[in-house]
Amino acid sequence: MADASAPAWARQGTAPDGTGFIRAGSGTPVLFIHGVGMNAAIWQPQIERMAGGFDVIAIDMLGHGQSPLPPQHPELADYADQAMRLLDHLGLDKVSVVGHSMGALVAQELALRAPERVRRIVSLNAVFRRPPELAEAVRQRAVALNGRSDTAGTAQTIARWFGDPVPAALEAAAQKTASALSAVDPEGYARTYRLFARADRDHADRLPTLAVPALFMTGSEDRNSSSAMSAAMARLAPHGRCTVLPGQKHMMAVAASDITTRHIVDFLAEDEAAEQDGTAKTNTGFDSGEFRRALGSFLTGVTIVTTIGPEGEPRGFTANSFTSVSLDPPLVLVCIAHKALGHPVFATSKSFAINVLNEGQKVASGIFASKAADKFASVAWRPGRTGSPVLDGSVACFDCDMERLVDAGDHSILIGRVRDFEHNSAQPLGYCRGAYIAPGLSQDALAATQPGTDVGAILENGGRILFLETADGFELPRGRGLGSAGDGKSLRGLLAAKAIEAQLGFLFAVWDDAGAVSRTHVYYRGTFDVPASSDRGIRLIEIDAIEGLKIADPAIRSMLARYIRECSVDAFGVYVGNDVEGEVRPLARADASAVNTGDQR
Repeated sequence: MADASAPAWARQGTAPDGTGFIRAGSGTPVLFIHGVGMNAAIWQPQIERMAGGFDVIAIDMLGHGQSPLPPQHPELADYADQAMRLLDHLGLDKVSVVGHSMGALVAQELALRAPERVRRIVSLNAVFRRPPELAEAVRQRAVALNGRSDTAGTAQTIARWFGDPVPAALEAAAQKTASALSAVDPEGYARTYRLFARADRDHADRLPTLAVPALFMTGSEDRNSSSAMSAAMARLAPHGRCTVLPGQKHMMAVAASDITTRHIVDFLAEDEAAEQDGTAKTNTGFDSGEFRRALGSFLTGVTIVTTIGPEGEPRGFTANSFTSVSLDPPLVLVCIAHKALGHPVFATSKSFAINVLNEGQKVASGIFASKAADKFASVAWRPGRTGSPVLDGSVACFDCDMERLVDAGDHSILIGRVRDFEHNSAQPLGYCRGAYIAPGLSQDALAATQPGTDVGAILENGGRILFLETADGFELPRGRGLGSAGDGKSLRGLLAAKAIEAQLGFLFAVWDDAGAVSRTHVYYRGTFDVPASSDRGIRLIEIDAIEGLKIADPAIRSMLARYIRECSVDAFGVYVGNDVEGEVRPLARADASAVNTGDQR
């Protein structure tokens, strides 16, 4: 019950209609509405973290905690009216509302019925247009309720919300949730759950009229309140936004209270920011250098742009018209043709993700450029921060809110404000003059022309460079020619013998010995997977520590000094010359204009 488990310092009360509530703190008022089977005290983590800056009110919804039963056959309006009566009792004209699951539906109902009473709403783990199989499972659970306590049902619910078995790290959260389920009035639970089972479509036609800013947030692992549902609601709400917390399930407000509460507070605080400077800014917390490096992963390349459609379905198309726009705020853009089948979906979307493809994703590029019925059946993906699909294996991904839609000729320009991004050191897939380009192909072509060439690599992983320690000091991995894994004298043979999984990338240096006996040296940049052990003389050296190493070859020392410099600015060239003199040629001239066709292929 709410009065048994609420924090001792919180003010508990009962409204004239019997509604129970908890109140704590002072400041901007925020009303919390729990889900089916819970009570006001389930919000204890949020109350404790927010009471310092907010007037926090947590209500016991009808049939829960200290509050009276709802009508025999209730509607969402009954629960919204209860909340408004509590606000009247407390003398609060306008509040922000945070609701979880069933409580999220009540929060939406309250904002739709009385927008003048609501500043903002946060819908946590809300349901929307359940697919047939989920709708049937919920209906069956509702039919089985008989108004009596159900220990077996409680255990099944905990398993569904936390896992079976419950992970050790979530045992406390699961126990707290189970205690609330065990304490709920069985009849109040049954009446409310039957409404919950059929109310997932109640707002489908009304969300486009939602007048207040709304955050729809769920966990990537919440199968019953999925990221697609939150993305679809955010799409319909005029001021909607979707956020997906990676790895979280239905009870993330309890199981991951810190990050959940931080997102709630950041969203609610935008009101104050808007009052101060006239605009609501999103606090990305981005490292601008990392963001610049992620943008640099695109090499006149190929992207797959994704979003969630109006029915919660994943949609996507192939495009090479991607470019960065701004670092502050973080903006990118991509173009889509008016005639594209997906144009109506993307032109009305609230968010989208741009996936920069690697050189092994040519097949995926072709599929998403086609009219295939189920493009996503051919790729592995997961919901990103906005709910938009993020494709596994992409070189980089930029998960964006729609900042602005601009019509330009026969295309629309989608300008996105980046909410989240990721990138890696894989090789990007290029596209030029109607053909794909794979940078890695130059490795075989160059090495094959000169079998005796000294071929080496600067391999990096997380800011560390792979060296081989010998009696004479440190060396980079190298061999006679690129070769194969079976050729022990070649670079690939050496890497195979040392069990090093390496991915070679761009050329970094090419030079000939200046002496009478000349040999060509070719070095690549690349990445590697950390070996299981370092018993084979493998040493992983931080980039900043390279200058202190004993390296016998002065040409290698000079090359590594350049690598350190160019790493610091994330701008690499190719050295061409001999071991005495030469020049560093940029991979692209600074005055070259980027190709941006704006086509959907």
